[in-house]
Amino acid sequence: MNQFDQELTGRLNALRGQGLRRELRRVDSPCGTRIRINGRSLLNFSSNDYLGLASHPQLKEAAIRAVEKFGAGSAASRLICGSLAPHHELEETLASFKGTEAALSFSTGYATAIGTLGALLGRDDVIILDKLVHACIVDAARLSGAKIRVFAHNDLNNLEDKLKWAAGRSRHPSPATRHLLVVTESLFSMDGDIAPLREMVALKEKYGAWLMVDEAHATGLYGKHRRGLAEEFGVSDQIEIQMGTLGKALGASGGYIGGSRPLIDYLVNRARSFIFSTAPVPAAAAAATAAIRMVQSDEGAARRELLCSNIGEFQSAMGRRPPAIPSAIIPFIIGDETRAVEAAARLRGQNFYVPAIRYPTVARGQARLRVALSAAHTAAEIHQLAAALEQIADRKN
Repeated sequence: MNQFDQELTGRLNALRGQGLRRELRRVDSPCGTRIRINGRSLLNFSSNDYLGLASHPQLKEAAIRAVEKFGAGSAASRLICGSLAPHHELEETLASFKGTEAALSFSTGYATAIGTLGALLGRDDVIILDKLVHACIVDAARLSGAKIRVFAHNDLNNLEDKLKWAAGRSRHPSPATRHLLVVTESLFSMDGDIAPLREMVALKEKYGAWLMVDEAHATGLYGKHRRGLAEEFGVSDQIEIQMGTLGKALGASGGYIGGSRPLIDYLVNRARSFIFSTAPVPAAAAAATAAIRMVQSDEGAARRELLCSNIGEFQSAMGRRPPAIPSAIIPFIIGDETRAVEAAARLRGQNFYVPAIRYPTVARGQARLRVALSAAHTAAEIHQLAAALEQIADRKN
């Protein structure tokens, strides 16, 4: 082993000692409620496929038709020659779905955040983040060069303190703050709790800020038209930048921004992760378009109701009171990283797949099993998992 590999092996051993080493697990099946790993069929409670659309026949048929008509790849960035009809159809469908003037799709949610914040903010600007926003937003904020401030999770008083500081700084002649942006998720990916969007809108307007809301885990699940929590709370028109992903409840892949026509046109010209990336494959765009239409259909509404029922079933089985706004993400906090890995291994031994979530995805000492429910789970499967988790809780105590 050469010196380079010795160094990396030492680092990997250190991660293992802290209970933080990760490894890829090959899945030999579609990512449904049952997945096949190492020849074993496991009940899957780890997927973000909340409505069970990832293997839906209509999405697969749309992807196949797109491959047959447009090929396997897009061949270039969209500003060269890769802006194929499925991308335009997706964005028109997205804008209609989200109730915005326009929309722009990206290859991933990560690329969406990096491109958007990098295009809109610079070193004289201030970005204020909820402490628990996704890593892609944190990385995007750092790369933008803007001055970063972080407010305590969902703490409106702390947010207002940061806004007051930034507003006061912007009035100071040197250096001048050109722009102020607040960023939050609407439904947080690891805790499953919800941002106080109405109050955040009021604060950002009071202090002249912009607001960006990531609806990754809410799109397709909330609101009259299932647009997300911004619609649920009636504040969609007051949010300048609506971000989301296509690979969770929508069952496809990619990310998007919805907003005004000037915003989208500006991102086309300035978002580097859009400009300098080969366009997503046409099959992914076509599948996402089919998913949006499915979500808006009667079948989509029925699947959402089934998901809500499953959430209530699980909370009841665990002896918990369901929240006013149900979330398919339910954390089971372990604390210690090594113990969380051991708990996940015990569940695999019982044919459940619920991976341990550890630092840096969550804070040190906050390791957990992240249960993610789907409309496709049965009540029997939910009760089986609840019983297994109760055993872990008994051993934890």
